[in-house]
Amino acid sequence: MQARPLRLSTAQADFETLFQQRLHWSADTDAAIEQRVADILADVKARGDAAILEYTERFDGLKAAHMAALELTQAELKAAFDGLPPVQQQALQDAAARVRSYHEAQKKASGESWTYRDADGTLLGQKVTPLDRVGIYVPGGKAAYPSSVLMNAIPAHVAGVGEIIMVVPTPAKDRNAAGAALGEKNPLVLAAAYVAGVTRAFTIGGAQAVAALAYGTATVPAVDKITGPGNAYVAAAKRRVFGTVGIDMIAGPSEILVLADGSTPPDWVAMDLFSQAEHDELAQSILLCPDAAYIDAVQASIDKLLPEMPRKDIILASLNGRGALIHTRSMQEACDISNRIAPEHLEVSSDKPHQWEPLLKHAGAIFLGAFTSESLGDYCAGPNHVLPTSGTARFSSPLGVYDFQKRSSLIEVSEQGAQTLGKIASVLAHGEGLQAHARAAEMRLKP
Repeated sequence: MQARPLRLSTAQADFETLFQQRLHWSADTDAAIEQRVADILADVKARGDAAILEYTERFDGLKAAHMAALELTQAELKAAFDGLPPVQQQALQDAAARVRSYHEAQKKASGESWTYRDADGTLLGQKVTPLDRVGIYVPGGKAAYPSSVLMNAIPAHVAGVGEIIMVVPTPAKDRNAAGAALGEKNPLVLAAAYVAGVTRAFTIGGAQAVAALAYGTATVPAVDKITGPGNAYVAAAKRRVFGTVGIDMIAGPSEILVLADGSTPPDWVAMDLFSQAEHDELAQSILLCPDAAYIDAVQASIDKLLPEMPRKDIILASLNGRGALIHTRSMQEACDISNRIAPEHLEVSSDKPHQWEPLLKHAGAIFLGAFTSESLGDYCAGPNHVLPTSGTARFSSPLGVYDFQKRSSLIEVSEQGAQTLGKIASVLAHGEGLQAHARAAEMRLKP
């Protein structure tokens, strides 16, 4: 079977219908999942550690006599780092340094307190303070994501968060000599937690891990916000605990959109489309290009390169089910369509990327130029790789320092300022029928 992303042209009469059908992805969670998640959350809230131990054994096959057996010590995290080959140690440290540098710049630009005084001497401003404690969810089981540890923990550190609690599932795949199930701990993930400065880490996952972070148990401390993606159970749990704690976003399948003018080698573009398709059968890879011959060349590269890919079955399912190669009338039209899609990752694969960047309004991250592969952003460019999906880039932003801060307004009204503001407030308060509001302002007016 060959990978055949849907071929579309904006000139065809049924483009809009077919385009919308290809974009459609239902984020609706199965009712059975919702009910199961609700039950797990309630159980963990009621029974704490005991429930966590039971669910970890049931869902991950990991039996532990007590919660201490599910906590990763700082010594264990350091040992994981020390045990890595030097090239992996250096890669983690280099990636962490770049991620930290970017988020420090982000904090300086938009994450610091500010004040000013108006003509009456009244002080107005905003006080920016870090959250006290956050929980980061790192997916585990099918794959390991040390990069997600860095992307969640480092901006939290830069923001000034006091405690970072990591949860990561380690499903059992082996047993020791006594027959006890052993969780598979990925050394790179543990090493990343060490490099990123995670405070405490637990080998738990799923809805039960979200519940532990939201409500707290005797062992797992309750946090103020939970960040990081997970499966349908994790997403449903995050939705349900929102309000008790903050959450970053509800993440859907990964997406890449490539705007190409035909100047980039087609093999590069094909591989960039693969880079998201290999995540998940529901991941979406789309190419927008005004050059039909170039689209043919990209399809030829897909045919040539796919057999070489270890994850070719996943890529095949993704491209055939949700991929698209779209011929546009112009690059300007391609930019317009991109804004409608609002993709998670947007590559401007052009030798003149800055010509098109001003036209692009909605994307989680914009990668400019042929040498800027999305994969570099995933690991080490610096900006965060936790990005809005499913069109939510129209109104939301990448994970950043600001997600680990909150803002309080500062108001200090001078005596002179109270004379002006008090009169305004009095009129509006009486208009709303709130007499105590009005009186409180009027009492500060000079006779």
